[in-house]
Amino acid sequence: MFKKISDSFAGLEWTIVSGIFLILSLLLLLTRRELPVDPAWVTIVLSGYPLLYLALTRLFKEKWISSALLISMAMIASLYVGEIFAAGEVAFIMSIGAILEDKTVERAKKGIKNLISLTPVQGRKLTSNTSGTVEEMIPAVQIQAGDILRILPGEAIPVDGEIKTGNTSVDQSIITGESLPVDKEAGDAVFCGTINRFGSIDIAATNVGKDSSLQKLIRMVQEAENKKAPIQRIADKWSVWLVPIALIIAICAFLSTGDLVRGVTVLVVFCPCALVLATPTSVMAAIGQATKHGVIIKSGEALENMGKVDCIVFDKTGTLTEGKLVVADIFPVLEGIDEKQLLTLASSAEACSEHPLAKAIVNYAKTQQISQKPTAGFRMFPGKGITAVVDGEPLLCGTLNFLNENQITLGDSVLSILHKFQAQGKATILVAKDKALAGIITLSDTLRKSAPYMVAELHKMNTQVVLLTGDYVQTAEYFAEKAGIHFVKSELLPEDKVGSIAALEKQGRTVCMIGDGVNDAPALKTAHVGVAVSSSGSDIAVDAADIALVGDDIAKIPYLKRLSGATVHTIKFNITLSMIINFIAIILSVAGILTPVSGALVHNAGSVLVVLNGALLYDRKLYVSDTSRTA
Repeated sequence: MFKKISDSFAGLEWTIVSGIFLILSLLLLLTRRELPVDPAWVTIVLSGYPLLYLALTRLFKEKWISSALLISMAMIASLYVGEIFAAGEVAFIMSIGAILEDKTVERAKKGIKNLISLTPVQGRKLTSNTSGTVEEMIPAVQIQAGDILRILPGEAIPVDGEIKTGNTSVDQSIITGESLPVDKEAGDAVFCGTINRFGSIDIAATNVGKDSSLQKLIRMVQEAENKKAPIQRIADKWSVWLVPIALIIAICAFLSTGDLVRGVTVLVVFCPCALVLATPTSVMAAIGQATKHGVIIKSGEALENMGKVDCIVFDKTGTLTEGKLVVADIFPVLEGIDEKQLLTLASSAEACSEHPLAKAIVNYAKTQQISQKPTAGFRMFPGKGITAVVDGEPLLCGTLNFLNENQITLGDSVLSILHKFQAQGKATILVAKDKALAGIITLSDTLRKSAPYMVAELHKMNTQVVLLTGDYVQTAEYFAEKAGIHFVKSELLPEDKVGSIAALEKQGRTVCMIGDGVNDAPALKTAHVGVAVSSSGSDIAVDAADIALVGDDIAKIPYLKRLSGATVHTIKFNITLSMIINFIAIILSVAGILTPVSGALVHNAGSVLVVLNGALLYDRKLYVSDTSRTA
């Protein structure tokens, strides 16, 4: 019951009301007028009661001394000697500080809910009877290990499994973050929640229910969230020794002078209200500045930790890279065919395909104003390639294995060139005409222009940079080299990324993870600081992160570190300033120069100075990287 009453008085609206009555009380003091009841009593009820309840709860139930206890003591002592305004003032300042800090630690909670919504709800089970094979749609929760399931093009795979029959390409970016669909055939594993893009496949269920890859991903996000320790306010950390020191000085002042008012004044000026305001005001101002530069910081803890970060871990696709496929190379092989003719043949044949590589080739041809030739007899072989008749000539586009299956062989020199392209992390489409290789078209993701410059900046700040990706090793190493990153881990599942980050943290590193995909969510939660690239990233990644970049400008990462450093410096300065003011005020209180009311005003002035200095962070000039520059 008492907690409900306390919570009802703890809101922003009630704090504003209590502040209005406190101002009215101050005006009466300054004009030496009196009312039957001092208006500050309203402030004491609205702001003081929740404070007292919090102090007692922490003292007796949680067994720890907080700043609320010291301020409650000062409030009660002021009431005992009849200083109503002083009692209201310390309660009100504490209430303001609590609200400001609460505003800086609000965290989005919808990420896990969105992640759970990705779980497939049904699957197509195959059973055999005397009349043949029967398809039956059943709830995903009823699927058992060993069941045979049919997955049609465009459907989500409901469980982990192994392909028994069929060929396809699977979009498994939700699990691995790979930018390209992965070709699959009989014997290959598939993951729950991934999307079957093209061919129909039959799979045998292996890991079902809570053991599936997607459910493991959800659990990792939940566990990482639960491991986040609650923030303990700086004032609360210091209160363990502030409370006994304040009591000792107050008692000594009373015993040495015989004046109880002096002891009460010591308690009033000793209240860590400026200390309470030192952190939240600085953090809120810094968050405001970051917002101006397109950076959304969700908590003060994230901002503070960013300055301590000495290791930044990047995902590749959509983070370091654009996450968009573009044609990189057009390499004619057949005599009499140039680049334009090869592109014309390939784009004409691929015009009917829905494969991302095919779409990228067709789109590139359009930008080059290439006209498509008449095409007939289009046929797709999922996970392999396509055949078509272009302008009356049979054409084949696909993988090396697809060409081999069609008795089209490549010479050693062409194979060497093909391997070179693959070592650069490029996807390759082989184009064959009349049973002979006509040429090779490669496609690749592109590195963000600002990535090399940003990595170089981080190295100057003595920050280790690591690349963690689900892509193949050749692709990962190629892009890492272009970006200037020396530490690379590839072919990682979400749990592998989490394990890699945990290993770095065990080495004493303060780790920041930067990613954009659903598969990055557990790692974003596990790291000390998670940063999401919001415009290209999934809502789940953004919700899981502590900081979100509005847009794709990863060049702002060094700016984030500088802003965090400036914020921590301001907080430390504010704490030092508040302690100096308190020290001087204590001396004046013991000497009898300050009374509880004048002490409260001095105490208030210190709080105002701290707030103003913290607010200066909003307009602090901090260098923001020029995204047009490269290393």
